[in-house]
Amino acid sequence: MKTIIRNTLCIVLCLAALQYGQAQEKFFRAIGTPHKPKVQVSWNRYYTYEGLRDIMQQIAQAYPDLAKLHSIGKSYQGRDMLMLTISDFKTGDPDTKPAMYIDGNIHSNEIQGAEFSLYTAWYLTEMFGELDFINQLLKDKTFYIIPTINPDARNNFMNEPNTPHSPRSGMIVLDNDLDGQAGEDGYDDLNGDNHITIMIRKSPDGNYIKDPLNPKHLIKVAPEQRGEYEFLGYEGLDNDGDGDVNEDGIGYYDPNRDWGWNWQPDYIQRGAYKYPFSLPESRSIMEFVMAHPNIAGAQTYHNYGGMILRGPGAEEDLDTYKKSDVKIYDAIAHKGEEIITGYKYLVVYKDLYSVFGGELDWFYGGRGIFCYSNELMNSYLYFHKNEGRGNREEELKVDQYLTFGDAFVEWKEYQHPQYGTIEIGGFKKNFGRAHPGFLMEQDAHRNMAFTIYHAYHTPKLSVTDVAEKSLGNGLREITATIYNERLIPTHSSQDLKYNIERPDWVSIDKVNVVAGMVVDDQDFNKVTEQVEHPEKIKVSNIPGMETVKVRWIVSGNGNYRINVNSAKGGLAEWVP
Repeated sequence: MKTIIRNTLCIVLCLAALQYGQAQEKFFRAIGTPHKPKVQVSWNRYYTYEGLRDIMQQIAQAYPDLAKLHSIGKSYQGRDMLMLTISDFKTGDPDTKPAMYIDGNIHSNEIQGAEFSLYTAWYLTEMFGELDFINQLLKDKTFYIIPTINPDARNNFMNEPNTPHSPRSGMIVLDNDLDGQAGEDGYDDLNGDNHITIMIRKSPDGNYIKDPLNPKHLIKVAPEQRGEYEFLGYEGLDNDGDGDVNEDGIGYYDPNRDWGWNWQPDYIQRGAYKYPFSLPESRSIMEFVMAHPNIAGAQTYHNYGGMILRGPGAEEDLDTYKKSDVKIYDAIAHKGEEIITGYKYLVVYKDLYSVFGGELDWFYGGRGIFCYSNELMNSYLYFHKNEGRGNREEELKVDQYLTFGDAFVEWKEYQHPQYGTIEIGGFKKNFGRAHPGFLMEQDAHRNMAFTIYHAYHTPKLSVTDVAEKSLGNGLREITATIYNERLIPTHSSQDLKYNIERPDWVSIDKVNVVAGMVVDDQDFNKVTEQVEHPEKIKVSNIPGMETVKVRWIVSGNGNYRINVNSAKGGLAEWVP
C-alpha cells in the first residue's frame, strides 16, 4: 500500500512539474519594451483609419484608468477625429495637469506620423506599472494624442492608386487645370497594382537609358548623347482630351497652410484654402486647443528628412520667437538630436523654406505653446550614411540588399491609347517617404522618447518653503516659495506679450488675510502689493527652474493652506 501511495505521489509531482515547465514563458524580456502587452500591435506595418481606430479602442478598453477615447470633431467626409487622452486618472482631472499635445499625418502621404503618435499612447499605457518614471509622468502630466488629423486622405493614399507624394491634401476636389471640370482625371492605375509609377517610351530622341548593371535604374545621358527612352511622367490617361495626363483629381491645397497665424492667401503661399481654419479638421483642433489651456507642449509629425523643426516658418515672423524661449527650444531639441539617431535640429524659414499659416507657428504664435514638427525618416537609417534625400542609387541599393525587390514595380510593356507601346514601372508609393517596416519601431520609439522628454519639461510646480514671522498685535507674515522644477515656464514670452493665458494663482485660505503681495526682492524687502483679493495672488509667470515668492499678512493663530493653480503648470498644495 505504501509503495502504491509513494508511486502515486511521484506521478502527481512529476505531472505538476511538467505542467509548471510548460507554463514557463518561452520568450525573454527585452529592455525598453512592454513584456506582456495587453494590446498586441505590430509596429512594422501601417494602418488605415479603421485600423487605427480599432487599436485606439483596444487601448481605451484595456486601460480605462489611463486612456479615454473621444472624438473632437468630424473630417470633411464625416470621419471622427479620434483622440486618446492618456493620464493617470486616479491622480486628478487630466484637464488640470500640464499637457502634451501630439498629432500626425496632416499630409495624407506622410503616413507614419499616425503610427508614431499611436505608439506613444500604447507605450505609456503598457509600461505604466512597470516603470516608476512612467508612473510619475502620468501622475503629473496628460497626453492628448490624435494619430491622424487627415483621416479621409490617409485612406485615399492607402486604398487608392497614388504616388509617394499624393494626395498631399484632404479630399476636397478642385479643378486644377481650370477647364471647368473638377476631378475628371485623377490617376489611372493602368496596370492595376494600386501604385502610380512612371511611364517611359522607347524613342530615338530620348534622353534616358537603362543602367546595364541594374535595368531598374534610368540614367540620364549627356545632351550630346542619344538615349533610348523618353520620360512620360506618372502613369495615367488624358481622360478629357485636353492634352494633359493626370492634371485633375484631388485638388491641391495644403492643410499645413490653413492655420490662423501669419496666414496668407493662395496667390502668396500656394496651398492655402479659403481663410484660416477653413478646413474642418484644423478647425476642430483649434477649438480643442483653445478649450484646453493646460496644453504646454506640442508635437506634430511629418515626413521626410530626419529633422526636428521649430518656427518661425517665415522670416517676417522672426521677432515672435524671443531669446528666452529660443533657449528652451534649443535645450530640448539638442537633447532630441542625441535621442533620435541621424536627426538634425533646424529652423523652418532659415534651413528649409517659408511657410505661412503653418500649424507649428500657430501653436506658438497663437497660443504660446512650445511646439516642434519632426520630419520622420531619413536615408541615414538605411546604411548609416548621410547620402541625402532622393538619392535613387541608394534607394536601389536598399531595394536590392534590404527589401529584395519589394520596393520596385518591374518595367512592363503596356499599350497606351495615346502614347502607344510604353513601359510602366518604378518605386512603389509606400517607399521613399515612408519607413520600410523593419525600420519603423525603432524610429517610433526614439521619436516618442523625444516627445516624452519634452512633456517631462512642461512645468511642474511645488511649494518648496513656507516661512512664518510674528509681527505682533496678532499679525503674522507668511512667505511662500513656489518652484518650477522643469525647463518650460508657465507662460512663454509670446503668452506674456499678448496675455494669452490667465496669470498663475497662489492662494491662502483658512486665515484672515490683511494684505497680499509678490516678493520682487527678498533681500531688500521689495514687494508689489495686490490690493484687491489679497488672499489670491496673481503671478504673471513662474520661469523654468526658478522660484517665485509671495507673501501675506494675516491675523489670527489658525492653521492655513496654500494652493497653487496654473493653467499650464497644474496644481500644487502645501498643508502644514
